[in-house]
Amino acid sequence: MESRETTKSELGITTPPSNSQITTTSGTEAWREWVEPVMDVLAKIPDYIGQFFSDYRQPLLTVGLFVLGIVTVKITLAVLDAIDDVPLLAPVLEIVGIGYTAWFVWRYLWRAENRRELLAEFEAIKTQIFGDRA
Repeated sequence: MESRETTKSELGITTPPSNSQITTTSGTEAWREWVEPVMDVLAKIPDYIGQFFSDYRQPLLTVGLFVLGIVTVKITLAVLDAIDDVPLLAPVLEIVGIGYTAWFVWRYLWRAENRRELLAEFEAIKTQIFGDRA
């Protein structure tokens, strides 16, 4: 039986380099290698955001208005639900609304001359808002 010695290179074993072969960078240089790219990206974030908003202004405005509309409806419904929970407040507000509607009909819609007066007031307000179209 013959024994044969195998070398480390035949087995694929490598030895770690000796202390003289290790090249080290100081702690500050290693830190800078990692931090500088991160700082460059962070410094460009306002530019990226500005470019994004300028490119997608109309879709962002549409989505924002849609979300704002949904939030407004939710808040309005919550306020109306809270008002509805107050005892006697909802019936009082209904009576006020019915009374105002009755007064409006009596004042402006009952007679033809009052309807003309209402139309004249409406035309005056329309002229103030839109101007003369003559």
